[in-house]
Amino acid sequence: MQYALPSTLQLKPRGRRLTQILVFQLWCHIAVATQSDDEFYYGDFPEDFIWSSATSSYQIEGGWNASGKGVNIWDTFCHSYNGKVEGNATGDIACDSFNNWRQDVEMLKFLGVQFYRFSISWARIFPDGTNATINEAGIKYYSDLIDALIAANIKPFVTLYHWDLPQTLQDFGGWENETMIEYFNQYAIICFQRYGDRVKHWLTFNEPWVVAWQGYGEGSFAPGIVSPGVAVYKAGHTMIKAHAKAYHTYNDTFRASQKGVISITLNTDFKSPKNTSNPLDVAAGERCLQFSIGWFAHAIFKNGDYPEIMKEQVRSKSLAQGYNASRLPVFTEADQAYIKGTHDFFGLNTYTTQAVEHYVDPNSATNTPSYMDDQDRKESFDPSWPTSGASWLRMVPWGIRRLLNWLKNEYNDPEIFITENGISDRNATSVLLQDSWRVNFYNQYINNVLKAIRKDNVNVRAYTAWSLMDNFEWGRGYEEHYGLYYVDMSDPKRPRTAKDSAKWYKKMIADNGFKKNSSGAKINTGTLFNVIALSVIATLAASK
Repeated sequence: MQYALPSTLQLKPRGRRLTQILVFQLWCHIAVATQSDDEFYYGDFPEDFIWSSATSSYQIEGGWNASGKGVNIWDTFCHSYNGKVEGNATGDIACDSFNNWRQDVEMLKFLGVQFYRFSISWARIFPDGTNATINEAGIKYYSDLIDALIAANIKPFVTLYHWDLPQTLQDFGGWENETMIEYFNQYAIICFQRYGDRVKHWLTFNEPWVVAWQGYGEGSFAPGIVSPGVAVYKAGHTMIKAHAKAYHTYNDTFRASQKGVISITLNTDFKSPKNTSNPLDVAAGERCLQFSIGWFAHAIFKNGDYPEIMKEQVRSKSLAQGYNASRLPVFTEADQAYIKGTHDFFGLNTYTTQAVEHYVDPNSATNTPSYMDDQDRKESFDPSWPTSGASWLRMVPWGIRRLLNWLKNEYNDPEIFITENGISDRNATSVLLQDSWRVNFYNQYINNVLKAIRKDNVNVRAYTAWSLMDNFEWGRGYEEHYGLYYVDMSDPKRPRTAKDSAKWYKKMIADNGFKKNSSGAKINTGTLFNVIALSVIATLAASK
């Protein structure tokens, strides 16, 4: 069933009034919610549906100073032992995929995926971040991996930037400095030149929201800049422009001969109004989506500029705080024309849902300016939503379907590639391999993706399980696990072992959907089995 917007609520392309947005957003929630979110759906994915799994360079490679690689910001961040990474862990060795990449390919072959999404370490290609020195050993490392994937009938899906900026470029100001636009383009060019004959799917950036907010806003991730109301927006602004530059470079110089596609992957959780009967909460849910994924998607997928509500909010807050102008940078008309339409598909990373309510801090004018405060909202979790190994991640399967519908309506029915989705735990090794909670998560979330495709006619083309293996999980070090494969970090050889979730995912891919009477199909989230499993996760997480 496709949800058609009633004629009385049709929105004009420009100049939409707030009341129209509120009614439209509320209608979207009701339209999907009334279609029996909890009812399990049996059926097949489209014949050409793409199944994938993913990793990133710093999280799995190790070899931090091997074969000519330069230092990146995560090397520096972890080696500072600043207490921001659990257990003072580093990615110096990680899963040692710098040496074990052949095993990684075998793991992917076992799963039967059609695509493998991985990222290239910029500093492994350009040790100082610039094209002054090209590290041929680094070029060869990724070339060998790409060749092995293609030989295994697995298509490489390459992310150019997954958070590991060369440290020399951070020394110039990193993403606060717009000179990064040209440096990033130089790096993209060498990747297109060396790998584009074999790589047909590219992503410029992975989750620029995380880079901007956690790297330059709250400072919990590398490079650790704490500027929640200023640098956060500068970094985001530069990354949007860098993405557009790389897109045009590929489009103008490489597309005709290489015949590939290129886009960006953006992240958001679904923002569900805490009280759907309260127009202020409904507006807050919409506002949060615009501040999260709309921050980047509105410019790229709509009109080359930030969402109007974001511009209005930040400007109003900035003036009240004594600034002469908005803290949110401005795109010129030329910028907008250049940025608009720089996409071939919509890359989406999503994991969970938050309940959102309207809230204006009475001390907003005197507080430290903050991207979070600019949104006038509070976020929370319904206590009934099952927990995970991460404080921010709850299992809310219906949220992914509602988000996919929101993206369809907001961005004119784009072709969506889900480039990350998964759940974490903090369990002991003996429990890790029997990861029934992860099987249940995938079972329910993927089923809701299928509902979005078959019932709602959302154009979802791919699903990617995060992650292929347990790895360095950023601020959580090695204490939190998302992998389909367990990696023994105590063994210098870093052996990998398939978990139950890997075997389940293999069957899902082989079946290309949910078959009745299949042992891999329905698991009801309300069963006692699931409650017990998730309670174990919560208990272990709390004991850490």
